[in-house]
Amino acid sequence: MKALVCENGKIEMVEKPFPKIQNNTDAIVKVALSSICTSDLHIIRGCVPAAKNGVVLGHEFVGEVVENGDGVKNFKKGDRVAVNCETFCGVCDFCKRGFVNNCVEGGWELGCRIDGCQAEYVRVPYADNGLTKLPDNVSFENALFVGDILSSGYWGAELCEIKAGDTIAVIGAGPVGLCAMQCAKYLGAEKVIAIDIDEKRLELAKKLGFADFVLTGGNCEEKVKEIVKYGADVVIECAGAEDTFELAYKIARPNAIVAVVAMYEKNQILPLPQMYGKNLTFKTGGVDAVHCKELVDLISKGKISTDFLITHKFAFDDIKKAYEIFEHKQDGCLKIAIEY
Repeated sequence: MKALVCENGKIEMVEKPFPKIQNNTDAIVKVALSSICTSDLHIIRGCVPAAKNGVVLGHEFVGEVVENGDGVKNFKKGDRVAVNCETFCGVCDFCKRGFVNNCVEGGWELGCRIDGCQAEYVRVPYADNGLTKLPDNVSFENALFVGDILSSGYWGAELCEIKAGDTIAVIGAGPVGLCAMQCAKYLGAEKVIAIDIDEKRLELAKKLGFADFVLTGGNCEEKVKEIVKYGADVVIECAGAEDTFELAYKIARPNAIVAVVAMYEKNQILPLPQMYGKNLTFKTGGVDAVHCKELVDLISKGKISTDFLITHKFAFDDIKKAYEIFEHKQDGCLKIAIEY
């Protein structure tokens, strides 16, 4: 089968053997659509130490089950599924607490430590946990981002412990940021402030009704305080740029929550003497993607949607061109659907 691998910082299309069942809890999924994530770029740039050299990239996809191990109880051949970006056993101490990103048997495996979805077929470990069945009224396109981008946005909003009347600032109006804004609204935020350097993305956030205010350029700290007197009740940092972590804690009001969903390529500085007495709570890390079934249900009921994210489509044979467009954000690119 065809597969896209990353070896020594370069991506190449190669021929690989079809994946096989290795454990009785595995499923083999035929990929229908996949997407490219910024995390894939981090691997290519050598910024993910856990990534295996020569791995098949990709962790964001939907498809059809074609084979099951005999320990898989909830899925059968022919089921249409969304796939979780996290691999988790469901029974370790972390999984029992919902902290699946730190599962002792998994975590971010697909497209990092084991072969991922930028291939024609994928082995999915712990399939009963990692797969979500799609109802008839949810298409593959509707569900493409359930297992990663939408889960990340929802998780970021959930970390914020949103209360009625809260004003939420979201830094970064890319795919994760837009999902975080939408989910913050769904979870009860009264106002959302979107911050980005890309005016077109900010316009989209406003048009979709995800943001009530949009900010760009300098002096964001002052601009936020013109909207809400003491600063944002909660800040969700989705950008991961060199100065956005600093911006996140500066625009937060005292006693706020700062949720860091972004993945950085460089260490960030936490200047505790400067912020002493501000009493901020920081929540950071990789997504605990435990709400996929709920998110599919919300899509099915028309309460949330990620259809707007697909700005480009490419055949799998042209995925290297798709990477170029995605990395450089050409032609207004948000997310790309790779068709198999």
